[in-house]
Amino acid sequence: MSFDEYCLEQYPSDDSFFYLWRNRPSVIIGLNQNAYSEVNLGYLQAHDIRLARRVTGGGAVYHDLQNLNYTVIGRDASPQPVVDALRSLGVPAELTGRNDIFVDGRKVSGYARRLWRDRQIIHGTLMYDVDLDTLARVLDVPGSKLAVKGIASVKSRVANLKDFLPQFRGLDELQAALQEILAAGDAGLPFDAERRAAVQRLSDAKFSTWDWIYGQSREADLVRSGKLACGTVEARLCLDRGVLTAVAFGGDFLGALPAAQLAQRLAGVRFERAALRETLDAAEVEKYFDGVSAEDLTALLF
Repeated sequence: MSFDEYCLEQYPSDDSFFYLWRNRPSVIIGLNQNAYSEVNLGYLQAHDIRLARRVTGGGAVYHDLQNLNYTVIGRDASPQPVVDALRSLGVPAELTGRNDIFVDGRKVSGYARRLWRDRQIIHGTLMYDVDLDTLARVLDVPGSKLAVKGIASVKSRVANLKDFLPQFRGLDELQAALQEILAAGDAGLPFDAERRAAVQRLSDAKFSTWDWIYGQSREADLVRSGKLACGTVEARLCLDRGVLTAVAFGGDFLGALPAAQLAQRLAGVRFERAALRETLDAAEVEKYFDGVSAEDLTALLF
């Protein structure tokens, strides 16, 4: 994401240019999305899947090393050359009006766009042999989503390009073919160590921070529920910019003190595991929920 923004805003080229790239398992959410309502954060943490936020709009996407990403930057950037390249390889790809590329009625790519001064960026996915089970799990958020302000992901029937490209033995071959077609004989552009260092500084200062990934999340109301030692507990959580603004507990649980008192202490706390656990440790959770530890309640809320 840092590389994309750097190339859009700072790379000195009057001509359009592109690059192809891959990520290890990760979920990339759109600029206007709520991380808590769009992504199964517990699954990501348990399976070492990275979460990032991009500077373009649209919905959440899953990447792994069998997904090929493309970026096109220029005054008239368009995904059409990618579609044309796929068609030249025998894939009946077509653009849709929803920022997707479809083949035979199934989505193989989603892309997003951003304008900066007189340049724009188009970047998107090309699913070659993506783990579709993991894709479904990372975007399957546990608990009810009552209301969210912002952009929600659109779930589509998806497919892998591998099914349409039997002539290739793997993604490396497809990437090389697309690189050759899209470059059309043009040479590569230089990207030296000084520029790579600038990209890393941008990542450290912006794209890797909690404030960017979680703190940009718009308002959302979520429900978490489960059976604990005290009985069944339901928690309704109101979030804005990654911070709890209100919490309400309900259910058939037992406790010596009113749970509403604990709920008040949670208002203003960052909705991240460490911050929540620290607050609950200091609050003596077992007084509100018989036999329940701070870790038990933290696990329920996440």
